Amino acid sequence: MTTRYRVEYALKSHRRDQFIEWIKGLLAVPFVLYSQPQGVFDGQSLSSLSQAREEAHRRYSEILRDVEGMIDEHIAHQNDPANPFPSKLKLLVPSIGPFFTRLPLEAAFKFQDNKRYISSRRFVSPSFNDVRLILNSAQIMAVTTYGTLQLATFDGDVTLYDDGKSLEPDSPVIPRLIDLLRKNVKIGIVTAAGYTTADKYYTRLHGLLDALANNAELTPAQKQSLIIMGGEANYLFAFSPSSPHLLEPIPRERWLTPEMASWDERDISELLDVAEEALRECIKTLNLPATLMRKDRAVGIVPNPPETRIPRESLEETVLVVQKILELSSAGRKKKVPFCAFNGGRDVFVDIGDKSWGVKVCQRWFGTDLPGGMIKGENTLHVGDQFLSAGANDFRARSVGTTAWIASPAETVELLDELAELMEKKMS
Repeated sequence: MTTRYRVEYALKSHRRDQFIEWIKGLLAVPFVLYSQPQGVFDGQSLSSLSQAREEAHRRYSEILRDVEGMIDEHIAHQNDPANPFPSKLKLLVPSIGPFFTRLPLEAAFKFQDNKRYISSRRFVSPSFNDVRLILNSAQIMAVTTYGTLQLATFDGDVTLYDDGKSLEPDSPVIPRLIDLLRKNVKIGIVTAAGYTTADKYYTRLHGLLDALANNAELTPAQKQSLIIMGGEANYLFAFSPSSPHLLEPIPRERWLTPEMASWDERDISELLDVAEEALRECIKTLNLPATLMRKDRAVGIVPNPPETRIPRESLEETVLVVQKILELSSAGRKKKVPFCAFNGGRDVFVDIGDKSWGVKVCQRWFGTDLPGGMIKGENTLHVGDQFLSAGANDFRARSVGTTAWIASPAETVELLDELAELMEKKMS
């Protein structure tokens, strides 16, 4: 591989979910064999086209059933520490990680096929988005069918509300979140927004917080089942109807995990110093209209003036440069303090910790009375949009719980409706 193509591969590899691409490739074969695009031109009968659709549906279903079986075998391997051999799925998709539940992919495909008419298409093969939504459906089927959902965590921007906006009172997400609380599901909003005071979180989430405070149906315990984890894993606020801005800041010593409590402040400061210098160099090298912002647990660049839009390519270049500099620095090589460099859409930040730690804090906060002192990964669902771009911070949550990858607040609404329907079926 030439230098040019090695560089292009390195820059593009972070943009692709290899598992989704692999499934997409498998589904491309029956599409080519059974889609019959010539039917548009040669006047094939409706019965003939219907037969082609049924055959494509059957073959897609068979493939996803086979993948479902490979995931089951992969789970058996990951749960058997005495087995030194990789699963078949691991050999085919080396980047595959752990699974917390089995995935009913065939049933999920049939559900999505009824919505998206994947089998009926003759010119557009099953897409990345088709597979992403099939996996989402399979995952929420799993956490309701094979287990019990105890904790749902959500990203903020692009997941609950549009990028840079707030959760307004008329948002369709709000009644669906309240319905989860009514069903005794705990909720954690795990956001990269690193505010140290409650008023700024209230500004972003006031529609939900006010609705919760004014709701007469939820019990006090259900209302207190909402927490905000800010700065990835650095600032915790709990809903409190008697507190200013309806949020009570929780002192760090009350919620830090034992691993997080061991992070030395000197190591944190050293890592942020390196990140700050790297960001400063990026501003100069790329001539970015940005200014530095340093916090106690984060450092980043924000547009200056605030209404300026920094090109996406510049933001992603900055993330990749800073990530590599940190990994190669003495502070990074010590690996004493985890960090996350990510593109926030308008800015770039380096945070101490990442969303896996944020979700883990939620699991411990709500799971103190459970066996093991925390909610398990198979009973946790994290919903977010950052799984693809440079430094995608929601991606890290995959290591501690199940995940659903959405692309807009509207998709979050659809996902929550699907989840509610499955939960109602299980309760009935």
